[in-house]
Amino acid sequence: MKNLRHRWPAVVGLAAAVFQLVTGVQRDTVAVTLSVALLCYLGAAALARPWVAWAGILGGSAVVVVTELAGFPWWAGIGLAALLLVAIGLVAGVPRGPLAWQAAAFLGYGGLVWAALSLSPRLGLLLAGIALAAHAVWDVIHYRRDQVVARSLAEFCILLDVPLGVGAMVLAITGDGAYLPR
Repeated sequence: MKNLRHRWPAVVGLAAAVFQLVTGVQRDTVAVTLSVALLCYLGAAALARPWVAWAGILGGSAVVVVTELAGFPWWAGIGLAALLLVAIGLVAGVPRGPLAWQAAAFLGYGGLVWAALSLSPRLGLLLAGIALAAHAVWDVIHYRRDQVVARSLAEFCILLDVPLGVGAMVLAITGDGAYLPR
């Protein structure tokens, strides 16, 4: 039981992945999950505070909701928030290396999100699943180096990204109706 308490981020990440898989996986939900994760990492680098990544889950989710309530696509709000975070980081004079790496990761993975949203729902779900599962490599790097984000967040993300990403890929390939085309 002591080990389980020590691994709470993994348990919570896995529970979040299972919840999303059980309640239905769509291209957009997987893309939002990846985009919010990218914003969490970028926020931690922009403010040079690893704990900010945890707050970024709520902040990124709020950006998605507020942007859509305002009548704009969620990805526009995520993009504007990312630009704002980079500007804050530059003005604040945070270390340029981590900020540049997180901005590059945001652009790279964000490009995959954009491509996934441009494809048919089934192919988009497949690409979003691949991108989310691949993001786990980024999580492992940060977990091992214990830099930029809190280790607990990287651990949480690994156990969210891999099962949800692989599950999305399987659902896209098998096409068993667990996703809802838009």
